[in-house]
Amino acid sequence: MTIKEWPQSERPREKLLLRGASSLSDAELLAIFIQTGTAGKSAVEVARDALVEFGGLSPLLVADQQTFCATRGLGDAKYSALQAALEISRRHVFETVMQGDVLSSPEHVRHYLSLHLTGLGHEVFSGLFLDNRHRVIEYRELFRGTIDSAAVYPREVVKRCLSSNAAAVIFAHNHPSGVAEPSDTDVRLTRKLVDALALIDVRVLDHLIIGQGVQTSLAERGLM
Repeated sequence: MTIKEWPQSERPREKLLLRGASSLSDAELLAIFIQTGTAGKSAVEVARDALVEFGGLSPLLVADQQTFCATRGLGDAKYSALQAALEISRRHVFETVMQGDVLSSPEHVRHYLSLHLTGLGHEVFSGLFLDNRHRVIEYRELFRGTIDSAAVYPREVVKRCLSSNAAAVIFAHNHPSGVAEPSDTDVRLTRKLVDALALIDVRVLDHLIIGQGVQTSLAERGLM
């Protein structure tokens, strides 16, 4: 049975318009995105199969092109559309973050950083550089590493802060394992950066560890 033959109230698109997007399951939301099914399978069934194959929505969203397109019912066109949708989301959140003091909307900052760092197969250390009113100057990926570490050089961080004329910075890096617990190395590095940047009057407001669906603030933990 095709989706067009379903009761109207159970069709994903109609259900979204009637009850709102939050009422849909992951499979129903994905079905609206992929639009079409395959021979013998509706878009919802294709979506369910893809979610099972990837192990959930988040792994699917961060899959590389080759892995994504190798899945039945998906392909280059859908991969391109997905990447465009994700970038629209990042830019929307960034515009929200840019509108004022980042300290007044910490949830938006965490969301924005998570959009950049969640699901990567390697560690990335990045910085959100702020002016003296805590407005965003820029987001920049600073260092890339391996599956379990990234070499961070304080001297290069100091140079970036100076070149962007930053008065404050929020650091973030991901744990590819998905576990957002800070390591002893993370804590030592953060304190080293705090000390180095204090010499040029740049405040480190926080260092966020990004895991799978969770973020840990070293500032909130009192580890800075």
